[in-house]
This record gives sequence, structure tokens and C-alpha cells, in this order.
Amino acid sequence: MDLKILFATRIVRLFCYGFLSLILALYLAQVGLTEQQIGLLFSLTLAGDAAVSLWLTTSADRFGRRRTLQIGALLMLGAGLVFILTNNIVLLMAAAIIGVISPSGNEIGPFLSVEQAGLSQIIPDEKRTQVFAWYNLAGSFATATGALGGGWVAQILQDRGWLALDAYRVVLGAYAAGGLILTLLFLTVSSAVEVQKKIPAETKLVLGLHRSRPVVLRLSALFALDAFAGGLILQSMIAYWFHIKFGVDTGVLGSLFFGANILAGISALLAVPLAKRFGLINTMVFTHVPSNLLLVLVPLMPNLPLAIGLLLARFSISQMDVPTRQSYTMAVVSADERSAAAGVTGIARSVGASLSPALTGIFLASPALLSVPFFLCGGLKLVYDLALYRSFSTLKPPEENMGQTGAKFL
Repeated sequence: MDLKILFATRIVRLFCYGFLSLILALYLAQVGLTEQQIGLLFSLTLAGDAAVSLWLTTSADRFGRRRTLQIGALLMLGAGLVFILTNNIVLLMAAAIIGVISPSGNEIGPFLSVEQAGLSQIIPDEKRTQVFAWYNLAGSFATATGALGGGWVAQILQDRGWLALDAYRVVLGAYAAGGLILTLLFLTVSSAVEVQKKIPAETKLVLGLHRSRPVVLRLSALFALDAFAGGLILQSMIAYWFHIKFGVDTGVLGSLFFGANILAGISALLAVPLAKRFGLINTMVFTHVPSNLLLVLVPLMPNLPLAIGLLLARFSISQMDVPTRQSYTMAVVSADERSAAAGVTGIARSVGASLSPALTGIFLASPALLSVPFFLCGGLKLVYDLALYRSFSTLKPPEENMGQTGAKFL
């Protein structure tokens, strides 16, 4: 039952994130914020999320995973209500920093890390990667459906005579209602998702970690490098490159990235049989390497069809490392450190990804450097792949080698 509930909370949450993402900036503009204020608010949202999420996730295994998830849901509800009720920039920024608002449609808040830890607690080791793959796929489709729904709800209401501001408030109201639904769902989660053996009070903790700290810090450094590289070619940046390089219009770009994201979601499922046969680390590395090589080749293509073909080929294998990475992290840490491990590695990725888009902006401003982000991203990701394989190829999860010393702390 807990498995179904956690999948339901993932779907509700990502639907709400997607539902809000298309209209959030439009709503803030309608209530009188300038573009600079909107940008500042979004930056504060992401910074506040990183700080609050790190605090909650590194405490969740001791404080209680269910209580942490409930707090996150209440923060989502509260932020939605504040955004509806006021246009005061100070109050909006306070809600953005402390609350849970997703400006991008992607995961935000403590939910992902704590849910992964809870799922790992209630499913067998050999099923972990498969469950994580479906968990990611469910979230991807929920986000896409939510974005489609939010855009159309706002449009239909305006077509029926509603003011844009009122139509956007309906979407925000649905977002806040999603926080309430999540709160109620998390109340039904059983104690099976909690740490069964508590950390002794005298144990020295750093970021909620003890025995697994060296492994988690090494993984975090590598994941930050991978995310920094990925931040060089955010979807919006690739779309801009196609527009400048080949003159592609927004309609074609929308269709291109809809198909690309569907392929990426499906690729997460394809990782499951590969991981069973070749292992988690091997699957992460040896699907990531060709994905990065295809990325490097995209700007070298002489025409649009070839560039699109290589990009779609890249997306068709690009997400195979996501469920395997999440599963591996949960497998090689102690059960009472899983929330903290997921939180620390997740924040490392967030920080890494936040640093590189500004660099891409510099490259895109110069015609001579237009394709550099592709080469730099692919090259750095290849460095990450090689470093990951060298550092962790001998550290096996329990389902691959039950006799591996140190593979999992019990």
C-alpha cells in the first residue's frame, strides 16, 4: 500500500508543478512585478529550496520521514496560498524562500530524497532500480500532463471572459489544493517507510551522515560535475541554439522537445534490464558515454534533419543513468542515512547545475563560440563517466554481489 501511495504523491506533486510552471511568470507580471523582480524571485525560490531541502532531508531519518514529507506538503500549500492572497514583493519572496514553489516544473522541496529513501525501505533490493524507473517515468508524464492542463485551463477561462489575473489564480488555487491532497496522502503512509534501527544518540553526524559519509561526498562531487556539465545545455539553451543555427520556429521546437522528452522518459525504463545484466555502475557509465558522444556530434551536423536525428538519438538513451544513479546511491549507504544521502547528492547536483547557464550565455552571445557548450558539456560528462567508473566500479550494490565487503551497511 505504501508503494502505491508514494507513487500517487509523486504523480500529484509533479502534475501540480507542471500545472503551475507555464503561468507562474505570467501571473507575477500581472500582479505588477517587473522582469527583474520575477527573475530575483525565481533565484530566491531555488536558493531557498536548496537550503530548506538540505535541512529537512539531512534530518529526516532521525526526525521521521513521514513527518518531513508532511511538512513539505504544508510548505507547498502555504506558498500557494500566499501567492494567491498577496502581491507584496516582500511576502512573495518570503513564501518563495521558505515555501515550496516550482518555477520550472521540476522536482523541488524535500520530497524526492525522502520518498526514495522510503521506497528503498519497503522494496527488495533486486526490485529497486525497476521501481525507481517507473517512479521517474510517472513523474515525467505527470509534469507533461500538468503543463498541458494548466495552460489550457488558463486559456479556456480567459476565452470565457475571465480576467487573466483571475484565471491564473485558479491555477494557483489548484496548486495549493495539491499541497493539501499531498498532506492527506502522507498521513496515510505507514511506519514501514521509517528507519527501523535508529542512529545512536552519541553518533557523530555531519549533514545527517556517519559511516557512509566518504562515499556520499565522493558521489556528490562527481554528481555536481555531471550536473554542471548538464547545465551548459539546458533545454531552453538547446532550443535557442537550433533557432539561431537553423532558424527553427517555436512550433517545430515544441514538437521536437515533446518527442525528445518522451524518448528520455522511456529510456529510463530501458535501463532496468541492462542494470540487471550488467550492473548499475556499468549501465550508468556505458549508456552515458555514447549519449555524450552523440551530443558532441550535434553541432557538427551540416543540416537540420541530421542535427535533429542525433539529438533524438541522444535523448533516447540520455536518462538511463537516472534511475540507476538513484538506485545505486540508496544501495551503497546505510539504511539510516538514505534520506540524508539523497538530499546531499541532490543538493550537490542543484548547485552544480546552477553555476553553468551563465557561462553558456557568454558562449551563445558570440557566433564563433555558439557550439562550444555542446563540446564542453560532452567533454565534462565523459570525464565524469570515467571518474565514476574508476571510483565505484568495485563497490557493488547488494543485489549484484551479496558478498561484497562494504557494499551496503546493514
